[in-house]
Amino acid sequence: MQTNNGTKQIARWVALGALFLITLTPTLIANSYFFPFITGKAFFFRILVEIAVCAWGMLAFLDKEYRPRFSWIGATVVAFVVWMFIADLFAPNVMKALWSNFERMEGWMLLIHLLGFFAVASAVLRVEKKWRVWFFTSLGVSLVVSGYALLQLGGALAIHQGSTRIDATLGNSAYLAIYFLFNVFIALWLAFSEKRQWLKWSLVALAVVESILIFFTETRGTIVGFIGAIALAAGLAACTSGKKVRGIAFTSLAILFVLIGSFYAARNSSVVQGNHILQRIASISLSDGQTRFTIWHMAFQGTLERPLTGWGQEGFNYVFNKYYDPSLYQQEPWFDRAHNAFIDWLTAGGIPAFLFYLSLFGIAIVMVWKNSELSRPGRILFTAALVGYACHNLFVFDNLYSYIYFFAILAFIDSQIARPFEPLERANEISSSDGNSYALLVAAAAFVLVWFVNIPGMQAANGLITALSSSSGDLSANITAFQNLTAHPAFAAQEIREQTVSFASSVVQSKSTTNVEKQQAVSLAITEMQEQVAAYPLDARGHLELSYAYRAAGDAENTLKEIKAAIALSPKKEEFWIEAGALEWDLGDVKAAQTDFNTAYALGAKFQDLALYSAAGDIVAGDQSAADKLLTDTFGTINVDNSILIVAYYRAKNWPRLISILKSRTEKPEASVENWFALAAAYYESGDNSRAINTIHTAVALYPGTASSGAAAIKQIQQGK
Repeated sequence: MQTNNGTKQIARWVALGALFLITLTPTLIANSYFFPFITGKAFFFRILVEIAVCAWGMLAFLDKEYRPRFSWIGATVVAFVVWMFIADLFAPNVMKALWSNFERMEGWMLLIHLLGFFAVASAVLRVEKKWRVWFFTSLGVSLVVSGYALLQLGGALAIHQGSTRIDATLGNSAYLAIYFLFNVFIALWLAFSEKRQWLKWSLVALAVVESILIFFTETRGTIVGFIGAIALAAGLAACTSGKKVRGIAFTSLAILFVLIGSFYAARNSSVVQGNHILQRIASISLSDGQTRFTIWHMAFQGTLERPLTGWGQEGFNYVFNKYYDPSLYQQEPWFDRAHNAFIDWLTAGGIPAFLFYLSLFGIAIVMVWKNSELSRPGRILFTAALVGYACHNLFVFDNLYSYIYFFAILAFIDSQIARPFEPLERANEISSSDGNSYALLVAAAAFVLVWFVNIPGMQAANGLITALSSSSGDLSANITAFQNLTAHPAFAAQEIREQTVSFASSVVQSKSTTNVEKQQAVSLAITEMQEQVAAYPLDARGHLELSYAYRAAGDAENTLKEIKAAIALSPKKEEFWIEAGALEWDLGDVKAAQTDFNTAYALGAKFQDLALYSAAGDIVAGDQSAADKLLTDTFGTINVDNSILIVAYYRAKNWPRLISILKSRTEKPEASVENWFALAAAYYESGDNSRAINTIHTAVALYPGTASSGAAAIKQIQQGK
C-alpha cells in the first residue's frame, strides 16, 4: 500500500497542479509565437490538460472515487464532441477541421481537450473538494487582468487593438468582455456563500469593478447579455425568494428598467453622443446589425446544402465564398465565422451539433435548479451567467477562455449531480505492486502526447515569427526559415503558405534584394500555394493567394487563370471581378476588362467605387457615353476627380477630361507639386507644349525647391522627349 499511496499522492498533486495552473491561461502573451495572444494560451491549456488527464487516469486506476460518473450533462458533452469528430471527418478540409490554425487554435483538438478538462475537473475537484478554491484562484487571476485593463484605461499601458476598447492580456475586447461577465457572477456567487465579511465585500467590489470594465470593452453583444443576465437574476430572486429579498429584487428591477428607458430616451442627446462608450451602445439597432444578419443568412444557405454533418470546424469560409452576398463588398474580405456561436456550430456540424450545443445550456440550467447542493443565490447566479453567455454568443464567436469557463461550470454542475457508473465501479483498483509500473507507463504516455500534439505546432509558431522578422537587408535567413517551415508542414500549413506569398511579394518589391533571393522566394511561394490548391481545390482563397504568387513572379497568364478559378467558386464576390478586370486591363484586353468591371458593378450597384471601375472600363473600351451616363447617375456629374478615372482617360487619350481633373486638383488649397507636374505632363501628352511649360513655371514659383527638376522637365519638353 505504501507504493500505491505514494503513486496516488504524486498523481493527485500533478492533476490538481495542472487544473490550478489552467486558471493562469488568460495572462499569457507569447510574443515569440505567431498570433501571440492566441497560440501561447492554447498550447499552455492543451499541455496542462494532457498532463491532468494522464494523472487523473492514474488516479482512476488507484481509487474508485476518481472514476467517471454518469450525468446527462456529461453524456451531452461526450455526444457533442463525438459528433463533431464525425462531422469534421466529412469536412472539405479535414486537417483544418481537426487542428484549426494559429489564428483560432480551435478545431476538434480544442473540443477533445475541453472534454478532458471537463472530465478531470469534475472528478478531481469533486473528490478533493476544491471547487471553491479553484474558482477563487481564477478570480485572483482576473484581478490581475482587471489591473491590466485599468492601466490601459489610464494610458499607462497600450491597448493592443489600437482603439479605445480595452483588451488587457486577452488581446481582443470581445474576449475580455465575456471573461469579465463570467467572473462577475462567479464572484457574486462566492460572496453570497462567504462568511468572512472582509472577503465577502472584496468579492462584491471585484464584481462591481469588472462589471464597469465590461462597458469599457464596448462589446455591445456582451453588454446586452450582461444587462439581460442582471435583469434575469433580479427577476428570479423576486420570484423565488422571501419577502425582504423579493422587495429588494423588485426595486432593483424597477431601477434597471428606469435606467434603460432613460438611456433610450436620451440616446440622441449630446451627453450620450459625446461619450464614445455610450454612443456605441446607443448605436445598437437592427440596421446596425445588417451585416451580421446577412452572414447568418449565408450560413443558413450553407446548412441547407449540408444539414447533417455541416462543413466541419473552420469550414465557414467555404460557405462564405459559395453563398457570398454582394452587399458585403465593403466589409472585410474573409469571414471565417458567422459571428454567432450557435450558427457557427450549425454550419460546422449540422443540425445535430446545433442541438447538442443548445442542449448543453438547457440541461445545465435545469440541473442547476435540481441541484440540492447549490443555494438559491447560487442557482440564480449560475443561471444568469449561462444566459448572459448565451446572449453574448448570439453576436460573437467563442474563444478559448470563454470555452474554459463554460466547461468549468458544466463540470462543476456535473460533479454535484453525477452518479456512479456501475461498470466502472465494479472494476478493481490496481494493486500496490503494480502502482509504479502503471505510473511509468502513464508518464511515458503523457510525454508522447504532449510532444506530438503540441511541440510541432509550437516550433512552427515560433519559426514563422523568425521567418517574418526583420533581417537588416539580408533575407537569406528569412528565406531559409520559410524553407524549413514548408519542408515540415504543421497543422497551420495554409497560414504558413499564405505568409510565404506575402513575404515573396515584399521581396520582389524590395530594391535591396538580389535577383537570386527574389527567385528563391517567389518559387517557394508558388510551389507551396500550388500544393495548397491541389489539396483543397474548392477553396477560393487558395486560388487567390496562388494568383498573388504568380503576380509576384510576373506570370500574368497564370495569375488570371487562378483569379478566374476563384471567380468560378465565388461568382458574386466583386473583389474577384475587379482583380480580373485590372489584370486584363494591364494585359491590353480592354473589352474583357470592361466586362469584368461592369459585372462587379452589376453585383454591387450601390457602391460608388464599383461605379468608378465600371466607368473606367467603359472609357478604355471606347464607350464614353456609357461612362458619362453612369457617372451622372451615380455622382450627378461627369467631372469626377478619381485616380481610377485619371488612368482610364490617359489610356483612352481623352486629354480634355484628363486635363480637367488634374487642373481641378491644382486649384485646391492642399494641392501638391506632384499635382502641378502631372497637369504639365497631361498638357505635353496632348501636344500643348506651351501650356505644359507655363504650368511647370507656375509650379516652380509656388515650390521654389523644385527649380532644378522643373528646368530639367522644360528642357525635355523643348527637346521633344
